[in-house]
Amino acid sequence: MARLADLADVAVALVALLHAVFLVLEMFLWTKPAGRRIFRLTEEFAQASKALAANQGLYNGFLAAGLIWGLLQDAGGYETRIFFLGCVIVAGVLGAATVSARILWVQALPGVVALALTLLAAG
Repeated sequence: MARLADLADVAVALVALLHAVFLVLEMFLWTKPAGRRIFRLTEEFAQASKALAANQGLYNGFLAAGLIWGLLQDAGGYETRIFFLGCVIVAGVLGAATVSARILWVQALPGVVALALTLLAAG
């Protein structure tokens, strides 16, 4: 079970890292060529929506921080990890339903995998 718990922790850490990357992309690179290419945005749309994107990025940062906080609590952070992984999944499903189906695969699926591993490791 220890190996499964380690695998679950790695999966949670990877989801946290993903959300930290989302923070950077949305808060700092949204209007830059790399950000526009990743999100498939026109320059005009990127400029018009940069405040909204920064807000999204901040929320992604909160998700990353919550997952890291849960990992730093060791076994005591189980509920924290479950809560924030649930938030990641809900945000991913809503994003897929309202913005782009890609969000389901990029955000929700890693969250589901990390949640499943976390639940299995808890036994």
